[in-house]
Amino acid sequence: MSISISSIYYCPVKTLSFQSIESCYVKKELGMINDRIFAFSRGVDFEKAKSMEKNPNERKLINLLTLKNSPALNKYNFTYVQDKLILKQHNKEIISISPDINEERIKLSEKLIELESSLAKPIFLLKNIEFPFFDTTHSNNIFNSISLINLNTVKDFEKKIDKKVEFERFRGNFYINELEAGEERNWIGKIIKINNVSFRVEKDIPRCVAINLKPKTDDNSLNLLQSLKKTYNHFDMGIYLNALEDGKISVGDKIQLSQ
Repeated sequence: MSISISSIYYCPVKTLSFQSIESCYVKKELGMINDRIFAFSRGVDFEKAKSMEKNPNERKLINLLTLKNSPALNKYNFTYVQDKLILKQHNKEIISISPDINEERIKLSEKLIELESSLAKPIFLLKNIEFPFFDTTHSNNIFNSISLINLNTVKDFEKKIDKKVEFERFRGNFYINELEAGEERNWIGKIIKINNVSFRVEKDIPRCVAINLKPKTDDNSLNLLQSLKKTYNHFDMGIYLNALEDGKISVGDKIQLSQ
C-alpha cells in the first residue's frame, strides 16, 4: 500500500494555534522549523518566565498557557507570517506584533488578558527557536517531536463512539489517510522515510483533556478523553516522530518503512 502525507500543520504558539501549510523544513534534533517556537508563561514572575524561555528543564506545563488550563483560548488562533505574530478570532485580525520587540510582546500579553480576564496572571510571551516548547521537552527523555496522526484511526474512533471527532482536536503535524486504523502503532521503534528524510518513531502520543474542546470554541461538552479509554483502554492518539536528519517535507510525499 502506498502511503503519503495528506496534510501538514504547525503551531507557532504552543497549543494555542493550528496552521495549515503545504510544505515544511525539518531539522535534526530540532523538529519542524517554526513549530511551537512561542509560548505564554502563566502565573510566574518575569525572571522565572525568562528562565523558562531559555532552559527547557525549567519548564512545567502548569506554568505555560495550554488549552488544558486555559480552554477559553481555543476560540483564538495565531499565525506567524513574515516575522509578524498575529492573533485572530474567526479569521479576523485582533492584533499583530513583531515578537522580537519586547514592548510589542507586552502589548500582546495585555490584549490576551483584556480578552480573557480569567487567565492566570501575569503572562509573558516566550520565544526559543533552538529549544521550542514541545510537550516532549517536559519529559526525562527529551526530544523535539513531530506528531503524525492516522486519519483512519480517528475515523475508527468516531465510528465506535458514534460521535463527530474533528481531526483538529489532536493538533498533529503530519496527517495520513491510506493506512489501516491503528496500524501506525506498529511503527514504534522503527525508522520511516519521508522524501528520503529519516525519522525514528519514538512512541504513542498520550492525550489530555484538551481533545475535549471542539475546534475554534470553548465547548468541552464531549468527553473524548474518557471515550478513548473506554474504547481502546488507553489515552493515545497518534505517534511521535524524531527527525534524524534535515530535509523538506511536502503534502503528497510518500512514506517508506525502512526497518
